[in-house]
Amino acid sequence: MATILLNGTPISVGGHFPHVGEDAHSFMLVDQHMQDVPLSKFYGRRKLIAVVPSIDAAVGLTIARRLEAMADLFDNTAVLVVSVDTPYALARTVQIEGFKKIQLLCTLRGRDFHKDYGVMITDVPLSGLMATALIALDTNDVVVYAELVRELNSEPDFDEAAQALLPPPPPREPEAEA
Repeated sequence: MATILLNGTPISVGGHFPHVGEDAHSFMLVDQHMQDVPLSKFYGRRKLIAVVPSIDAAVGLTIARRLEAMADLFDNTAVLVVSVDTPYALARTVQIEGFKKIQLLCTLRGRDFHKDYGVMITDVPLSGLMATALIALDTNDVVVYAELVRELNSEPDFDEAAQALLPPPPPREPEAEA
């Protein structure tokens, strides 16, 4: 069990948070159209998965907006924002915000996601919500970046996640001697 903070107060988070090098656990989430969305839908693409307590929480919307702005940086990458919200809340947010590059998903029928990804808040009154996290997977669903954000209302380190997803620069040609 991990501990994070809510405005400086410790809260418990249960489940197994993934570590770099592990295979990602499969999941079944729901999109804004109430359609089931499995992890396997994105196989062969890299995945950047942001977990937020709610898309209606300030931190959730801030993270979604930031990822929408960053999405073009990542070639062949699905950018997902996962919350406990209803598909109706996701649809409303997509319409109001005009999100086109990220996909909002919820745990309506995928409550195992909470424990399988180690983001299950167990302390009342927040039990049932998820901790803020950012997880990056390669094309084979292997974890290449994983951050359980220490403070529930804080943003993750987007730059570190981007570095884990972006391909390395091509090697430099050796300079010819004169």
